[in-house]
Amino acid sequence: MNIINDLTQVLIERISDEPEQSYVASLYQQGTNKILEKIGEETTEVLIAAKDADHNSTDKGHLVKKVAYLWFHTMVLLIHLDLRPQEVLDELANRFGVGGHDEKASRQT
Repeated sequence: MNIINDLTQVLIERISDEPEQSYVASLYQQGTNKILEKIGEETTEVLIAAKDADHNSTDKGHLVKKVAYLWFHTMVLLIHLDLRPQEVLDELANRFGVGGHDEKASRQT
């Protein structure tokens, strides 16, 4: 069972759902700016949770939950823009084994 693939399928199915019946469908209906707003909110919450976890090891579970929300909303954005999370995973696979300095130097922009 691959949760990324399973979740991708559910997110694709939500495209045709009624916004009143599905949180994800409501995000799709509200468009890119709303999805980006949610990603911004979740990013801020990840930053705060990471600071808390850095000072208190009992807060690490909270950080994991916040990162999950961020990943989820990022996946919603990808699907909304007709991209798939697998494309991101493929890009990570392409970079695997390449040193960070080398990868950064190879970027065009």
